[in-house]
Amino acid sequence: MTGSRERPCPRGRVAMVPSHVPFVDQIAARWLEQARHDPQASGTGLILLPSRRAARALTEAFVRQVDGRPILLPRIAPIAALDEAALALSGRNALDLPPAVDPVRRLATLSLLVMQAGRAFGDVQGVDQAWPLARALADLMDEAEWAECDLRERLPHAAEGDFAQHWHQTLRFLSIVTSVWPAWLEEQGVMNPVARQAALLHAQAERWEDHPPPPGTPIWAAGFADAVPSTIAMLRAVLSLPDGLLVLPGVDMACAGAVWQRLPPDHPQAGTARMLAELGIGRESMEQWDSLPPGCNASSPASRAGLLARALLPAHALEQWRAPDAPVAADGLSVLRSTDQQEEAAAIAMVLRQVLERPGQRAALVTPDRALAGRVATELVRWGVIADDSAGESLLAIPQTAFLRLIVQAVDGGLGPVALLSVIKHPLAACGLTPGNCRASARQLERLVLRGPAPPPGITGLRRALVRAADDPHGAMADAPDAPEEINAFLTRLETAFGPLLSLPRSALVPVSTLLSALVEVAQNLATTDTADGAERLWAGEEGNALGQHMSAMLAWCDVLPDARLGALDGLLASSLAGMSVQGRRALRGRSGTVHPRVFIWGLLEARLQTADLIVLGGLAETVWPPATDPGPWMSRPMRTRVGLPLPEWAIGQAAHDFVSCACAAPQVVLSVAGRRQGAPTVPARWLVRLDAYLAGHGHALPAHPALRWLDSLDRPEGAATPVAPPQPRPVVGLRPRSLSVTEIETWMRDPYAIYARRILKLNRLADLEEQADAADYGQIVHAALERWFHAHPADWPADGAVQMQAVFADVLREADLRPALAAWWGPRLERIATWCARTEQARRTTGGPRTVLTELTGRMVLTDLPGGPFTLRGRADRIDLYGEGSLSLFDYKTGTLPLRRSVIEGWQSQLVLEAAMIESGGFPPPVAGSVAELVYWRLTGGHVPAQVLDVARGAELSDLIARCRDGLRTLVAAYDSPDQPYLSHPWPGEEPRFADYAHLARVAEWSAAREETAG
Repeated sequence: MTGSRERPCPRGRVAMVPSHVPFVDQIAARWLEQARHDPQASGTGLILLPSRRAARALTEAFVRQVDGRPILLPRIAPIAALDEAALALSGRNALDLPPAVDPVRRLATLSLLVMQAGRAFGDVQGVDQAWPLARALADLMDEAEWAECDLRERLPHAAEGDFAQHWHQTLRFLSIVTSVWPAWLEEQGVMNPVARQAALLHAQAERWEDHPPPPGTPIWAAGFADAVPSTIAMLRAVLSLPDGLLVLPGVDMACAGAVWQRLPPDHPQAGTARMLAELGIGRESMEQWDSLPPGCNASSPASRAGLLARALLPAHALEQWRAPDAPVAADGLSVLRSTDQQEEAAAIAMVLRQVLERPGQRAALVTPDRALAGRVATELVRWGVIADDSAGESLLAIPQTAFLRLIVQAVDGGLGPVALLSVIKHPLAACGLTPGNCRASARQLERLVLRGPAPPPGITGLRRALVRAADDPHGAMADAPDAPEEINAFLTRLETAFGPLLSLPRSALVPVSTLLSALVEVAQNLATTDTADGAERLWAGEEGNALGQHMSAMLAWCDVLPDARLGALDGLLASSLAGMSVQGRRALRGRSGTVHPRVFIWGLLEARLQTADLIVLGGLAETVWPPATDPGPWMSRPMRTRVGLPLPEWAIGQAAHDFVSCACAAPQVVLSVAGRRQGAPTVPARWLVRLDAYLAGHGHALPAHPALRWLDSLDRPEGAATPVAPPQPRPVVGLRPRSLSVTEIETWMRDPYAIYARRILKLNRLADLEEQADAADYGQIVHAALERWFHAHPADWPADGAVQMQAVFADVLREADLRPALAAWWGPRLERIATWCARTEQARRTTGGPRTVLTELTGRMVLTDLPGGPFTLRGRADRIDLYGEGSLSLFDYKTGTLPLRRSVIEGWQSQLVLEAAMIESGGFPPPVAGSVAELVYWRLTGGHVPAQVLDVARGAELSDLIARCRDGLRTLVAAYDSPDQPYLSHPWPGEEPRFADYAHLARVAEWSAAREETAG
């Protein structure tokens, strides 16, 4: 790195623009004035600015000042945009500097070094975990190189003395920075980007000092409020030039000298004071450009800067708060204290939108909180306003990145239903079809295969699930105008498209470059349509181009990384794209309109030197604005001081300077803070607390902005809200069902609307994706095993019955082809059920048990002489035991909750009783005939208590129960044979069904809440 030579204190001109004067307009006006408004002379010279955004703002200010007249503009450049060719021609040998290392190559190599060091320390990291650590190491080197701190010399001694042992271990890990990495840079012939930038700044400074521009060539540096050593060297060189000039924004000229000399690093003026001290400049020597430029108004009341300066005095100067002439005017300032982040965003959007009612006025949100910026941008779309967001969009949030990550998650998860559908329903997915046909095919695959319990992993599992799937009426649903492809052909397309990744072993280590190239190939395969190549669609536009360049760099440089598993690829993509953004136009596609020319969203860097008619300072909460004072993962605060790195408080000071500058950059400024962030209470920013305390001490307060009142009335309906009434459908009697099963009778009583929706509207509930296997699936296995056993042994009982019954249960479980984990969970339970059933049944056989056991028999009972005609009741009995002389027992197996005897007696759970009524009416085929002697429920769970028995009724009580249940069914059917009888939803509070498939359709949550409020 080129070092800074010793230089005498500068004697050049230094000017200061007060906070209430528009800075860039003042610079433009003064430049034109020194050029005597000569349109040719104004093009001679250079103006250096801190950032590209400031350079653009100054260009716009020149346009405003000349009011459309032709003029030559000077060279306006950010300080980082140096002309290396000019340096080379001057003999400074800038072009002899090694090139900057590619950012991706640097992080990939550092990740390798981190992983190697992790193995040495016994802390092995995967590539997805190593990349963020590599980025943190790169940030540490960048910070040290901007501060011109030699880590190789100072870092080994940073933990000398009384430091915890883990800091010594951390420093040994940081030998990557002090020895390994410098040797690698030298071997490869490259430099760290920041080191090269600092060297170029020093080279430019030396060039100006040794070979200054000819007289009459003005060189101005404007807008700097803090500076690193290389920038200090540049500013010193500017001041050494005959026509050099340094223009500073918002220097506090009223601050007492004793206070100025002791400003803490978190003070708004601390960075400026340090920079002036480095340059050897006193405030008394600065010119004050306090006159307003032609045609410009003050950006804020002149008193506001004094108010903020007094309120934010350091602790040792707070006695000045009591001064009789203390400024208290807060004209144009207001505060917005919202409840949470969403309310803050909605209120800010209304504030910005209101400004647009005034012609020509501009509004801006300034915040470091990207989440808040995104919410406000979304809320503005409600008003048809698309804000100019200078921060761009994170590459992690663009659709192409989401598509790549979803592909990795789907393949790593064995093409599970949710992950697979997320890919093939993505807007970029086409699989060689039109996007519409691809989505129609995806919906068909979802209905036929992916709803319900997850199929086995992979394409093979999908094909097996398709073979086992029964005919599904939903599979043929129309998707017009799109047409789904035949399901097997679509699965073949998916197998081909995912092939490059599916061919890689999921659990084995594979070269990272192989994983990335396979991922890119799969993404392009999936994005291909019937008319367009996938690569054209995937990498199109500014966002796609930026992501494509990143992926190309990853493919080029990640070959140095050790092999990784497929599952690490998602984390690698996320960590490698973190912090990267792109200025794109994706937000405009699909919306009518363009970016609004008068509404802006700025980050803190972009907001510097900008002005507007109204500015909202959003996210004024501790750890957001200002940021948390985190010394970083590598060194403690004392260690940073020993090494020579700046303290975290200097970042607080820069954030404070941004706050004060933005608060003086508009006539109307709204200070916004949310009471809660992510559900937790917030602490308002220290500057807002200071301002409130200062004003309160003088009997004043910041006025509350009325945006929250606007927001409160925004979505309020006109007049009183009328809650929706419960549905009362009354279909004609001819459409009402004339046949129901015994299980549907219970539903009919508890939730008639469900019968209406299922049997009349023909609406069936779709199973959930990746539905968890529940009691119904468990019950099917139990029922199937018992049916198989009693079909083989209806009357006899083998000697080794328990062992054989356990084998039958194991066979049925194996045939169910469940996921291994689920089968392992259910296996022991089923074995306990088989043991209990065998022991119980053997005891029954030895004590006068049944002659024959019949299972899974279907019966029916027809009710006649009803207003709507005959009604058929259907049922399927789990088990019927036949004794001699026409005596029977009726059993029902439950693997879920056992019914309450009271509910059975009262008729709410009448399934078993209705089956008994069907038996006694001759509804089952021979040899089932006679009277039912007992009704028994077996609850078979296989838990700690493997089974429970509920004997409902016997003898006369049972006969009376059967008769009452039969009469109740006749009464129920007759009631619904009346056209005036509605199918109500949940008509009996306290007797609602446990599982209500149609509660959402019936809007139960809405009208039941209203009913409860009325009852209360």
